[in-house]
Amino acid sequence: MLQVRNFIDGALVDGSEGRTFEKRSPLDNSLIASVAEASRADVDRAVLAAKRALKGPWKKMTLAERVALLERVADEMTRRFEDFVAAEIADTGMPRMTAEHMCARGAANFRIFADVVKNVPTECFEMATPDGRGALNYALRRPVGVVGVICPWNAPLLLMTWKVAPALACGDTVVVKPSEETPQVAALLGEVMNAVGIPAGVYNVVHGFGPGSTGEFLTTHPGVAAITFTGETRTGAAIMKAAADGARPVSLEMGGKNPAIVFADADLDAAIEGTLRSAFLNTGQVCLGTERVFVERPFFDTFVAALKTAVEKLKIGPPSDPTSRMGPLISLEHRAKVLSYYAKAVEEGATVVTGGGIPDMPGDLAEGAWVQPTIWTGLSDDAAIAREEIFGPCCHVFPFDTEEEVIERANALDYGLSAAIWTRDLARAHRVAAEVEAGVVWVNSWFLRDLRTAFGGAKTSGIGREGGVHSLEFYTELKNVCVKL
Repeated sequence: MLQVRNFIDGALVDGSEGRTFEKRSPLDNSLIASVAEASRADVDRAVLAAKRALKGPWKKMTLAERVALLERVADEMTRRFEDFVAAEIADTGMPRMTAEHMCARGAANFRIFADVVKNVPTECFEMATPDGRGALNYALRRPVGVVGVICPWNAPLLLMTWKVAPALACGDTVVVKPSEETPQVAALLGEVMNAVGIPAGVYNVVHGFGPGSTGEFLTTHPGVAAITFTGETRTGAAIMKAAADGARPVSLEMGGKNPAIVFADADLDAAIEGTLRSAFLNTGQVCLGTERVFVERPFFDTFVAALKTAVEKLKIGPPSDPTSRMGPLISLEHRAKVLSYYAKAVEEGATVVTGGGIPDMPGDLAEGAWVQPTIWTGLSDDAAIAREEIFGPCCHVFPFDTEEEVIERANALDYGLSAAIWTRDLARAHRVAAEVEAGVVWVNSWFLRDLRTAFGGAKTSGIGREGGVHSLEFYTELKNVCVKL
């Protein structure tokens, strides 16, 4: 059986207290790995190793040397592409085409931020002084320190490297706590770091759980200078409380209950294709996914019928089947949560347009975390499935009558991560995009990402922005130097 170990100070190591936990396949619930759980002492070792590297070999490197190393990381990830894809599939059960996309993006993150960090200027100001000689102010960008990176399980490599790549590009060192559900790619990246010559201690991985375990040990550690997190809002709030001790900065991308707004003049095929992806990609386990779909009333019946047809064509199956377009949920525990919402929708009087249960799977796959993609109609905005994040392959479709009405309904929740607007009316698109309370708004598209742009959530969906120069603002501190002439 595979042994997944911590990666501390350049070496793969077991937990000092000998504790391990099981990793089971979401495909058939079989035991696929034993994972070393990091103790408080292990986390301390990882943070101290990161601090030594921060003030030692990593600090002594020039920007050009650091950037060259990160480009070599991307090259080695590409060379070992199949290893990363296999690890991603084993942990998540996602279709191969999805895993390939995620892993390619993971390597690309290192190239992109290596490029960004060498091309972003700081600032310089001349100022007058009473004696007429003047002064010059200029800014130096310096690493913030040891960064605690807390990662989710839905896109393990992509979302981890989205944080690790800019942190290392800025000269920080990191201690990564991957989700206990998806431990493999983080450890595998440690092998890549060693292979290309990243100094020991720059990149560290500690496995475990949240409260009372590795996550708590990391976020409360006084040697951690900043914390970046992607995950549910409740966990993000706990991390923010921990970060308050020491007044440490946080970047939090949290939950969402994202709306899609489909006007009657929308291109039907494009809106269906986009909503099919936004609601059901990665089995609905996407923070930017759509669980609330608002459709203008004259278009409502046509849209629902077309979406039903498209969903029922989705091939559910294992990643070994190249025609599979939807895999299982991450675990049986998460499936129980999603199915509880499926049951609650029926209890509240929803019309189940399609899905709503567990698909019939052959052989050992029947033991896996499979669910049917599901569409509902008929409930009000106050229903539980219309207000609470489910994080599964499902959406409720609501009719609306006016632009003003749908903006108010889209903004009614405490979440504000993303939104999608479908219309051929360019003026309307601009108006609605400006009014929707979300960190990212797509018009006639979904998940179309330029990684130079600001990314983050509004309201309880997040704090801070990452991407391009915005990542540099979090992973560095600007020092102003004032020189009297």
